[in-house]
Amino acid sequence: MTTTEPRTYPFSEADKLQLDPLYAQLRKQEPLTRIQLPYGDTAWLATRYEDAKVVLGDPRFSRAAVLHHDEPRMRPNTPNGGLLSMDPPEHTRLRKLVAKAFTARRVEKLRPRTEEIANGLVDEMLRGGAPADLVEDFALPLPITVICELLGVPYDDRGDFRVWSDAFLSTTKLTPEQVTDYMDRMFDYIAGLIAVRRAEPADDLLSALIEARDEQDKLSEDELVRLAAGILVAGHETTATQIPNFVYVLLTHPEQLAALRADLDGIPQAVEELMRFVPLGSGAGFPRYATEDVELGGVLVRAGEPVMVSTSAANRDESVFSDPELLDLTRQEATHIGFGHGPHHCLGAQLARMELQVALRTLLTRLPGLRFATTAEDVEWKSGMLVRGPQKMLLSWQGVE
Repeated sequence: MTTTEPRTYPFSEADKLQLDPLYAQLRKQEPLTRIQLPYGDTAWLATRYEDAKVVLGDPRFSRAAVLHHDEPRMRPNTPNGGLLSMDPPEHTRLRKLVAKAFTARRVEKLRPRTEEIANGLVDEMLRGGAPADLVEDFALPLPITVICELLGVPYDDRGDFRVWSDAFLSTTKLTPEQVTDYMDRMFDYIAGLIAVRRAEPADDLLSALIEARDEQDKLSEDELVRLAAGILVAGHETTATQIPNFVYVLLTHPEQLAALRADLDGIPQAVEELMRFVPLGSGAGFPRYATEDVELGGVLVRAGEPVMVSTSAANRDESVFSDPELLDLTRQEATHIGFGHGPHHCLGAQLARMELQVALRTLLTRLPGLRFATTAEDVEWKSGMLVRGPQKMLLSWQGVE
């Protein structure tokens, strides 16, 4: 690499849903900049939309190469292995085994059940009365229930795997020893479920994956365990975080919220704009290593150098989105990359979209006058995690003081 002193990254502590203004400055003046994370190699950081799409989608940038390098990261250990550390064709082989469960058509069939779950959760909130914690009472149990039923995981075990999920997303919240311990426990738990399903197959995704392993030899036992664990974590954590994020943004943009209440058919488009606008990650995504020299953003990235992408910064690129710092729920411009891009585009994007649409519609129709129980400043935020969002968010609604 060049000898220019890298910037310490992240640039600052994640502040609620505010994006560090340095990203906007870099997009204009230094779209590819060198950064140093707490651990691992020095990396390049891409902040522009088009550069981000190249890194995420061009086969010259490899995820599998991280297994042979000191990967730039936020913590001493990192959960390598599984889909996130693969390139095609190996990545394609595993992804195909589960992709059919997450097509738009299959996901749409899950909408009525998701609506039923969401309405049941609101019923409980109404019975309990205000204030209610949106995170614990609605945002977490909704996607957890859906993914448990889809994958074939007992919902009663949610307390355990919620804790274990933190190991996948922790930067400083957990110690390295805790991360290792919780991840081992989760893999052991999944292995136990696989043993049960082998003896008693069911109509669920886990049973289908076991059949692909045992009868078709399409994946190894270790790949089976890691794939199932990854689906369980990714299948609920992001949506569970984005639901309160979206509600927080809407409540702090009352004019946009009022317009959405008046036109609930605009919810699908609103979800897309919220995905663009909300900086879910507390930093950049996983690095890709250049497999050959590549010119990117006016800079020559040498073979063997890692590049990280800030999708949040890319989604605010003024050369692509007009007034990118403005929330506009009717915006119809370029496609955001909130779900990623290329081979590692979020496998469950359609499921997440549907769940977020159902969540917003249910909350806005069943809880009129939805508002913060006190003020926006009283929302408690996560810390020491790869994702940002409320830890606790107390809400009230019409007719309840």
